[in-house]
Amino acid sequence: MPPPALVRLDIFTWAAGRTGVAEEGAGGGGGADDAAPPAAAAAAAAASAARASRTRRRRGYAWEDALAKRFCSSPGWTAFRLGSPSVGLPDVLAVRSRGRSLMVLEAKSGTESALSVPAEQVERCVSWTRILDAYGDRKAVLAFKFLSKRRVGTDSYKGRQLREFYKVWSPRRPAAECVCTYDGRTYLRRDGQKRRAVDLADCEMPFRTAQVKR
Repeated sequence: MPPPALVRLDIFTWAAGRTGVAEEGAGGGGGADDAAPPAAAAAAAAASAARASRTRRRRGYAWEDALAKRFCSSPGWTAFRLGSPSVGLPDVLAVRSRGRSLMVLEAKSGTESALSVPAEQVERCVSWTRILDAYGDRKAVLAFKFLSKRRVGTDSYKGRQLREFYKVWSPRRPAAECVCTYDGRTYLRRDGQKRRAVDLADCEMPFRTAQVKR
């Protein structure tokens, strides 16, 4: 049996070896640890973007539902929320049989200072007014809702007045991206060109709105 001093020396040597292996392993894996923060940041950014996308979709669906319900609560009107743009349908279709009136709506809602309707959605709206030509009074309407808070940062907001704008798109006007600002000004943009101001008429709705007339 080895002397106690040698036993203690062997234990210390074994412990030092284990510590050295652990430290070496930690040092050798430094590259993986260094890579972890960027990966975590990318994952966090992706999660934040996904949350923002879901929030925008919820706001859009809520605005479409609100419009359909407002029409249905108006005497003589019936409205339907038609679903996703991916199926080639407008957001809301509203009809008034007695007055032979029809409104086809694209609805946009958000916390930004400007909201836009892509050119293909404008064209889709207009095409449905042509298809449903049994109605004498047909309007393609772009419905913008600026929420009562304005985004000023990634997750920061500032209070403001809720505003709505209902703009009529003339079927004689070629389709283009339509941008509406918080003050009610409207602009057109085609094929990546600079936007230019255009005066779109306000649409009189059959229900109370938060529309600000210019």
